[in-house]
Amino acid sequence: MRFRRLLVRISLIAPMALAATVMLRAQFQDPTADELKMTDDAKAPGAAAVYLYREETSDDSLSFYTFYVRIKVLAEKGKELATIKIPYLHGEFKVAKIEGRTIHSDGTVIPLTVKPDDLVEFKSKNFREDAIVFTLPSAEVGSILEYRYQLRYNENWAFSPTWEIQQPYFVHKAHYVFTIGSSLDRYITNNRGQRLNVLMYSVTPPNAVLKVQDAKGHFTLDVQDVPPTPDEDWMPPLNTINERVEFYYTYAASGPAFWKYECENWAMIIGFYINVTNTLKNAAAGIVSASDTDEQKARALYAAVMKLDNTDMTREKSDAERKKEKLKENNSAEDVWKNKSGPGNSISLLYVALARAAGLKAWPMRITARNQGIFDSNYLSTSQMGDYIAGVTLAGKDVLLDPGTKNCPFGQLSWEHTITRGFRMTGEGTDADATIAVTPAATYKDNEVSRTADLTIDADGTLKGSARFLLSGSDALYWRQLAQQNDETELKKKFIESLRGDLPEGVDAEFDHFLGLNDYETNLMAIVQLSGNVGSATGKYFFLPGVFFETRAKHPFVAEAARITPVDLHYPRMESDDVVYHLPAGYSVESTPKSNVVWPGHAAVKINSTADGGQVEVTRVFARGFALLAPQGYNDLHDFYQRLATADQQQIVLTRAPAVKGN
Repeated sequence: MRFRRLLVRISLIAPMALAATVMLRAQFQDPTADELKMTDDAKAPGAAAVYLYREETSDDSLSFYTFYVRIKVLAEKGKELATIKIPYLHGEFKVAKIEGRTIHSDGTVIPLTVKPDDLVEFKSKNFREDAIVFTLPSAEVGSILEYRYQLRYNENWAFSPTWEIQQPYFVHKAHYVFTIGSSLDRYITNNRGQRLNVLMYSVTPPNAVLKVQDAKGHFTLDVQDVPPTPDEDWMPPLNTINERVEFYYTYAASGPAFWKYECENWAMIIGFYINVTNTLKNAAAGIVSASDTDEQKARALYAAVMKLDNTDMTREKSDAERKKEKLKENNSAEDVWKNKSGPGNSISLLYVALARAAGLKAWPMRITARNQGIFDSNYLSTSQMGDYIAGVTLAGKDVLLDPGTKNCPFGQLSWEHTITRGFRMTGEGTDADATIAVTPAATYKDNEVSRTADLTIDADGTLKGSARFLLSGSDALYWRQLAQQNDETELKKKFIESLRGDLPEGVDAEFDHFLGLNDYETNLMAIVQLSGNVGSATGKYFFLPGVFFETRAKHPFVAEAARITPVDLHYPRMESDDVVYHLPAGYSVESTPKSNVVWPGHAAVKINSTADGGQVEVTRVFARGFALLAPQGYNDLHDFYQRLATADQQQIVLTRAPAVKGN
C-alpha cells in the first residue's frame, strides 16, 4: 500500500481571526453499562485491549496540543497501556496539564494522584528531548483507562501534526482537529530562509474524509472501526502502510517545481562538499598508479575508504575528544580524509571526491533507505532521503557502490539501498545538476548461502560430523557487521543460535571457526562440529531427515492463507545444500528424497539424491529471485511455500537387513 498524497494549497497571507478562548471537546465521560461489563469485543476478537475513543486537538493559533483517550482492558497484556510516555522538546514544549483515572468494571473510580516523572530521553550540545512518564493506578483486566494531557509550545513555532490513525489495538472512534496559525504573527521558513507559505497534507487510506474549513483554518477528521496496525511477517516499514494523516509546510504548490529546485540545490551543496582539492589529489595519487585501469583505481580507492573509522558502526567522537585530538568538523570530503573518520554518508561522499581526483567519472546518490521507507515523489520533503551511495563509470558501464556501508563488497549495495530512488548528480563541479534515479535490484546470485555437511550415523542414531557454511552478499555482510559490534565469543554464540532452526531435533552444533571474517571481498566461511542423535526406528525401518538443514525449518507464509500488506523479503537469495550421510552397517536404502517445485518467474527448489553403497548424498538448491511482492500475489506465494515445506519434509528410509540364520 502506498501513501495517497492529496496536495492542498492553503494561503497563509490572508489574515485569520483568532478565537479568544478554546473549548475543549474532550471531557471525561461516564462509562456506559455495556462498557463496564465488556469482557471481549466482537469487532476485535481476542484483543487484549481496544480504544473506545481517541482525540487529538492541535491549535497552532494558540500554541497548544491536547490528547485524550479511553481504553478498555480485555486481557492481562492490555494493562501495559496504563503506563504512558509523552516525549517533548525541552524548552520549546511544556506539559501544561495531565489528568487520568482508572474505572473498574464495578464502576469504582481511582483518580491519578501521583506526580508524573520527567525524564531526560536524549541530550546533546544543542538538543534535548524529555519525556513525561506516568502510570494510571490500579489497572486490571476489565478496567477502563482514561487520561488526557495538554502540551503548550513556543508561539514562534509552527506546529504541523501527524495523526497516526491506526494503533496497535482496534479503535472504535477517533476525532482529530488541526487549526492552522496566522501568518500575521510570524513567517515560517526553512533552514535556507525560504518562506514556507504552502501547507500540504497526505492522507491514507484514500477514502478517509478530511474536512477543510478555510474560513476558520480548521482541519477535522472523524474515523471509526479502525483495524489495528498490521502485524504480519516480512512487512515493509510501518510508516509506508499504516493509516495516517501528515501535515507539513513547504514552499512549492506542485511536485515538479519542488523536486526541480531541490535537485539543483542539492547538487550545488554537495558539489562544494566533494570539491576536489589538492589534498585529495595527493591522497588519490598515493593510492592509485597512473598505469592502473579504471577498475583497479576504483577498487583501490574503495579499499582505502573502507579502512577509515566508520562511526555508524563504532562511536562518533565527542566534542572533547575531537578537540583533544585536534580534529575538525567534517564539513567537506577533505575533512573526512584528514580525520580518517566519519559516518557512512560522509565516507560515501569522500569516495566520490577521491575517484574524481583520480580521473574517474563518479557521482553521489542520495536515496531513501528501504528499511526506513519508500520514496514518494508526491511527498514534498527531502527528509525521506537519508542515505548516500556512490557511482562510478567503468568500461562504459555505470556501477553503483556502497562505500559508506562497512564491509560491503565492491560492486554491491546493502539490501536497503536496492530498488529505491533518490537524487543522482549529473555532471561535475558546483554547476552540476541532478535528477531522480532508481537503484537496481539485486539478484539471487548476489546473495548465496552454501551449506555442506559430512555425517556419520550409527545404528542407534548417534550422529557425528561437521558442517561448512559459505556465505556471500547480504548474509556475509550481516555477520561481518555484527563482528564490528560484538567480541568473538558473543559472535560465535549468536551464530550457533542462528543455526538452531536449521538443524534436526537432537543435533547440537559447536562452533569451530570463521574464515574470511575480515576480508569483505571474499566469501565468509563458518565451520561447526555436529553431534547428537538423529532419526527414528520403527520395526525394520530406520528414518533419517532427507533435507538435513530444513527438517525443522519454519517456512514463512505457510500458515497464513491471506495477507493484507506487501511482502518485503529484503533481497533475492539462493541456498545450496550438499549433505552426505554415511549409513550404519546392516541397512539398505529403500527411498530417498527428490522434488522439483517451481513458481515460474519467481522461485524454485530442486532436491536430488543418490545412494551408493553405504552412503546417501542429498542436494538441494533453492532460488528466490524477488524481494518485493504485492498482496495480490500472495496466493501464489502461499501455494509455493506450502509445496516447498512438503518437499523439505521428505525422509531417507532405510531397511534393516534380515539376520542370517545359522545351520
